[in-house]
Amino acid sequence: MAERPIFLPSRKAHRLVEEVGVAFLWHKGMAPFQKRKNVLELHAAAAELGYEPLLEVSTKSEEKLGQRLSAFNLKVELGGGGFISLECAFQGSKMFENGGPYTDIFAAESRDAKRDARLSNSGKLVGFQFEEQDFPLIPKTVFYDWLYIRALYPYRDFLQRLQHYAGFTDIEFNPQKSINCQARSCATYVALDRLNLLAECAMSSARFMQVLLPDSLEQPHSDKERQKSMFS
Repeated sequence: MAERPIFLPSRKAHRLVEEVGVAFLWHKGMAPFQKRKNVLELHAAAAELGYEPLLEVSTKSEEKLGQRLSAFNLKVELGGGGFISLECAFQGSKMFENGGPYTDIFAAESRDAKRDARLSNSGKLVGFQFEEQDFPLIPKTVFYDWLYIRALYPYRDFLQRLQHYAGFTDIEFNPQKSINCQARSCATYVALDRLNLLAECAMSSARFMQVLLPDSLEQPHSDKERQKSMFS
């Protein structure tokens, strides 16, 4: 057995996303078909609790929409023109005590971006810098979420389809090891639209930080000791 969260967009400004842990039968193995089995098991267990339908937001999704919305496939438009994957934008924007941001990662393949040795050999993560704009570590998911919203905002035709889902999952996300999650970001995107805040948050990172902060402080990832260990 294993437990993974599902992310449910809400209609409350102070709590954009509800995170619900769901226990389900886990199939060991790294093969893609094993991971897809786990997605089906997670969704079936969630349905028994009344949470359906769900969209898996990852390259392991059975649905093309979920695959397109993964951080490996979703593209962020650069101010000077051109597009890069969200994953490369996120990893290449990290700033550490002893280096960064390593913007040459922008040109890497998505699967290679997080494997760059400099990301683990440059000391403590201290923030992010993207297109000459600095982003703090608090609220804890602000930079990743904002990149996701910025990347998806031009494709607002997806919104009608996303509104059909009760929530979102990412089978690769383990909350004991990570904080940022593409499924949570997707749920945040839907929640902002329901609150009529999507446009202003997509256009202004400062406004998005302001909106996200109350929600972030109530989320499980706000535990100070857990957060400290993840950023160390």
